[in-house]
Amino acid sequence: MLLGVLFIILSNYFGVQMPMFVKSTVDELFKTTTIKNISDFLTLLLKIGGFYMFLAFMKGLFLFFLRQSIIIMSRLIEYDLKNEIYNQYQRLDYSFFKKNNTGDLMNRISEDVGQVRMYLGPGVMYTINLAVLFTMIITQMININATLTLFVLLPLPLMSYLIYKVSSKMNKLSHQVQQEQSKMSTLIQETFSGIRVIKAYSRETEVKSKFTKSADEYKNRNMKLVLVNALFMPTITFLIGLSTLLSIYIGGLMTYNNTITLGEIVAFIFFVNNLTWPFASVGWVTSIIQRAAASQERINDFLKEVPEIINMNNNPFKFKGKIEFKNVSYTYPNSGIKAVQNLSFTINPNETFAIIGKTGSGKSTIVNLLMRQFDPTEGEILIDDINIKDINIHDFRKQTGVIPQDVFLFSDTIGNNIKFGAIDKNVSESDLILITKKAHVYHNIEGFPDKFETLLGERGVNLSGGQKQRLSIARALIRKPNLLIMDDCLSAVDTETEEIILKNLKSDLNSRTSVIVSHRISSIRNADKIIVIDNGTKMEEGAHLELIHLNGIYSVMYKKQLAEEK
Repeated sequence: MLLGVLFIILSNYFGVQMPMFVKSTVDELFKTTTIKNISDFLTLLLKIGGFYMFLAFMKGLFLFFLRQSIIIMSRLIEYDLKNEIYNQYQRLDYSFFKKNNTGDLMNRISEDVGQVRMYLGPGVMYTINLAVLFTMIITQMININATLTLFVLLPLPLMSYLIYKVSSKMNKLSHQVQQEQSKMSTLIQETFSGIRVIKAYSRETEVKSKFTKSADEYKNRNMKLVLVNALFMPTITFLIGLSTLLSIYIGGLMTYNNTITLGEIVAFIFFVNNLTWPFASVGWVTSIIQRAAASQERINDFLKEVPEIINMNNNPFKFKGKIEFKNVSYTYPNSGIKAVQNLSFTINPNETFAIIGKTGSGKSTIVNLLMRQFDPTEGEILIDDINIKDINIHDFRKQTGVIPQDVFLFSDTIGNNIKFGAIDKNVSESDLILITKKAHVYHNIEGFPDKFETLLGERGVNLSGGQKQRLSIARALIRKPNLLIMDDCLSAVDTETEEIILKNLKSDLNSRTSVIVSHRISSIRNADKIIVIDNGTKMEEGAHLELIHLNGIYSVMYKKQLAEEK
């Protein structure tokens, strides 16, 4: 930045010397008596032209250096800012992302950062350039003739007033443009993510209509901004032109009493024209500043967000296997739904614990509470007899393998999607084969021409639901976790495949603390302990046979599901 300022000063110094050289040359040509023939005239022209070219070259050289300094500086800050925003994405908790649109969040790191960079690069560069050039030119003009300088600068106060008045208008319009840009990004992102649903329901026309409406609103807001911005150029050009006319007219009058020379009038015209672009760029720079101010305000609001879940303990934590819920309740802040109510249970080390209940009974909320995606509104969760808020949550999560109900696969190879779960990234192909056989998906992978190098589409679009779930199981197993959580992860496979997978996983489930969440009894009947959840409340607890003998909710569910299977 400082080098850029130095290069701006040097570039403008040589730029200001050019009109001064022209002044001296014109005055010298009118005075000289040394030109005897055409040869003397050409020699003089070559000398004048050569020195003028030297000044132009030096101005251009330092102009190149200043652009290399300031524009690169803006790119480096853009890099830092994007990293800072991305780190904030990673730092914020699950509840934040549930409250905010993906498109709007994406806009912060792309469009908003781009607007800030435009200010830090071209905006800063042209602003400093105007300040330096204006100071140098006005100094030279005053040295030549202070009276003429005063007349030439008469339009400037009017120009300053117009810039001030329009800036506030541009700021408001820029903010509106950015808001609509975020809405458009959200709509596009949702369209891409839900394209299969859109096509399945033949809603292309309706979705297109929504996008067109948003695009029209974005265009209209931009047009208002463009209209305001467009007023700058002709206004400033007119005022600069007025200054040029004043230079010629008043300067011409001053030549009658020899208070100014013809060369000095020419220099004044050069100076005024040199100010044309810097002042003409004021409107564009003002627009950049206003857009950047609106964008930086949005970025700052995002960076000020404080995660609800904060790791209060950075000491190493080794999970021994015990988990306890003590009178835990959780109410979703946005909807007010009480998902978990006064829930208590204990999971002992190396025990397979199952949670069963119908859809919407609060099973996944229990898993999110256990992984501390959010904290309970009442009660406490103990991990190895320590409150979950007081342990190193990062270490706890590293020792946990979660197989979520909603499987997410990256646009990467099958092998890399599985390796994503590994703590040690040096995973051999034999390890991948062993794990995928346990997850009963290796025979599917073998069927692909590139096997583990098969590239998946976005969110694993080229796989079936069951294949995606089984890959997710392999991803969790390769982590070799101390705690394995299976959140309804067999819902997309048939009962025969489910039986094979559970049989393959038997040794893995018995060698660590395991939590199986399901709405199917076939998935959890071999668990050491089962709890039945309904509306976030524990209704029954016990082993499979114990619960059947109770003839309660579990027994009814078992008989109904058994009848369906038959």
